[in-house]
Amino acid sequence: MSEKRFDVVIFGATGFTGMLICAHMASLCSQGLVVRWAMAGRSHEKLAALRDQIGAGDTPLLIADTGDAASLATLVASTRIVISAVGPYQLYGAPLVAACAQQGTDYIDLCGEPLWMRQMIDEHEAEAIGSGARIIFSCGFDSIPSELGVWLCQQEALRRFGKPMPHVRGRVRTFKAGPSGGSVASGMSTMKLAGGNHDLAALLDDPFALVPGFEGPAHPSTAVYAVEDDVGPVGPFTLGPTDMKNVHRSNMLMGHPYGTDFIYDERLVNPPPPPAAPPSADMLPKPGEGPSHEQRAAGCFDLLFIGSDAAGNAVRAVVSGDDDPGYETTSRMIVETALCLLDHDDVKAGMLTPGAAFQQALVDRLSQRAGMNFAII
Repeated sequence: MSEKRFDVVIFGATGFTGMLICAHMASLCSQGLVVRWAMAGRSHEKLAALRDQIGAGDTPLLIADTGDAASLATLVASTRIVISAVGPYQLYGAPLVAACAQQGTDYIDLCGEPLWMRQMIDEHEAEAIGSGARIIFSCGFDSIPSELGVWLCQQEALRRFGKPMPHVRGRVRTFKAGPSGGSVASGMSTMKLAGGNHDLAALLDDPFALVPGFEGPAHPSTAVYAVEDDVGPVGPFTLGPTDMKNVHRSNMLMGHPYGTDFIYDERLVNPPPPPAAPPSADMLPKPGEGPSHEQRAAGCFDLLFIGSDAAGNAVRAVVSGDDDPGYETTSRMIVETALCLLDHDDVKAGMLTPGAAFQQALVDRLSQRAGMNFAII
């Protein structure tokens, strides 16, 4: 791979999240990180303005468009890894994944759109394995904290009891973050795709939707409001269904170390009451919009993971951070995942998850460089 011009290209750099990803990379480089990186998008003018805004020096700018196959092929051929911040992925992401799978270029994104992820797995996994491409979805808050929190829980269970816990509950105790137009658009695109299609709606409800050909145990409904003795009131968490799917795919990719009968469910602690009606479209952020710097600075998150078995054994782990989970922390997570991938040529090719690909190496990196805390309690 030494002939590649770049180590990392950030595609969709001028979007709301893309800008934060580029700013984090530029900050690391200003502190001494040596990595060959570039910013890519449709507009040279916007890219140049962003480069000046974040103080990225003479970072190269590449012009590419998801509707222009030749430009994507050129971009993919130039780099070892593409970070894609172009969403909704089901509208704009498929051509880039296809190009990476064909050329053997590594790819990571922030996707929380499980129907699209399943489509990409079905269409490109064999090709990616054959070409050597490592394609890793969901390298942000969807779903790194959940994947690594469950992994920590199970590692501690093995240490204490010599076996994994058959059930882990993910309980989101704090999630202070504001939405962006991109995340809203992604969620609306997923619901529109599933609406009126029974098969896709069933897939969206299936915790094993990202594990083709595998049928695991029934899971408790995450849509129900309830009170649990050890954590209090719980209810639906917007990101929970996608996180559950990624945790189960990680389990499969690692060879089912949690067991083939493993159950993982994720809910929000002290949930707000369900809204009387969905918010009107004019109240939601538009693509390119997102929470202000002050709003992001006030963000934080705290996830509790409780592993248990029928004998009464229990293990608890916490993943937390003092920054906005959806944007500040997510931008660090995806950059650090890319840098981790650069350091791990031994990670196998195919359609992967960050938890299965890196395990403790990613825990260590995010603890040291992304402001995240991982603890057994």
